[in-house]
Amino acid sequence: MSRSKPTPLPASTIAQVGAAPVDTPAVRTVPPVNIRVITEGLRFPEGPVVMDDGSVILVEMERETLSRCYMDGTVDVVAEVPGGPNGAAIGPDGACYVANNGGFEWVKTPMGLMMPASPKNGYTGGSIDRVDLKTGKVTTLYDSAGGNRLSAPNDLMFDRNGGFWFTDFGKTVGRHTDRGSLCYGRADGSFVTEAVFPMIGPNGCGVSPDGKRVYVAEFPTGRLYGFHITGEGTVSKQGGFLPGHLIAAPGGNTFWDSLAIEADGSVVIACPQRGGLMRITPDGQTIEHTPLNDFLTTNLAFGGPDMKTAYVTLTAAGRLIAIDWPRPGLKLPYTA
Repeated sequence: MSRSKPTPLPASTIAQVGAAPVDTPAVRTVPPVNIRVITEGLRFPEGPVVMDDGSVILVEMERETLSRCYMDGTVDVVAEVPGGPNGAAIGPDGACYVANNGGFEWVKTPMGLMMPASPKNGYTGGSIDRVDLKTGKVTTLYDSAGGNRLSAPNDLMFDRNGGFWFTDFGKTVGRHTDRGSLCYGRADGSFVTEAVFPMIGPNGCGVSPDGKRVYVAEFPTGRLYGFHITGEGTVSKQGGFLPGHLIAAPGGNTFWDSLAIEADGSVVIACPQRGGLMRITPDGQTIEHTPLNDFLTTNLAFGGPDMKTAYVTLTAAGRLIAIDWPRPGLKLPYTA
């Protein structure tokens, strides 16, 4: 009985179904430089935004506020944001747009940390909120996308056309977890769409300097995806098992939270559990980890005269810190 050799799949077919990426390179450790504590006593801080006057606006998720941190350590409440304020960004109208995850019930761990647990009592879903920085007025911009109720919006970043990409993380209730998505909306409330579904806990998102790619970091998988932007709220999608082009997946003790973009296009992601920041070049071939002494390093934003200061939220400690960064961050399209 003769056996014939299987006919190999053509390269075009392999590309269509999503060939496995090259092996992820080793992670190199880069120590932090010149750590300064800006503010302490914050209640689950995330979403830092560097303002024109040098202050930093951020959310305090457990406190349910949008707060302004000054360099002398003082903190003012800008607005009460009911639910679960998570990510934040300045829009073309000078307002602050907040990804609201709908809120959690909070529990104190044996270490004395307040941590999110089950959905907040009365939870009905998440939203994208607009905060007037002068009056503190909060309005709901979107509570659904593509005909689906938003579950737990997590992070957002504006493009240079006045719209913004945002992630919907999903919510866990008992044994069940919603699958997440990548969405896009206009700042004026006139248009919102779901660009990619499903994803597994999509957290940080950001747009490349040339505006041609949107990145998404999945929290539980520790995967960074890139999507080629094909139009307003539309992207090209990967075939096969992956939702997008896999840029990096270091594995091991890697969970990814929110991110920021460097001026050269590299992606810097906050790493809970591992603690610190991880920089990944657009081709995924260079990965550097800057360790910070907080296992809940959750977010960062670039600022300073040369954009070479990284402001980082250390959530377990309730701190906003600043560190010197060796390369400039990307200047965002809108500030206030």
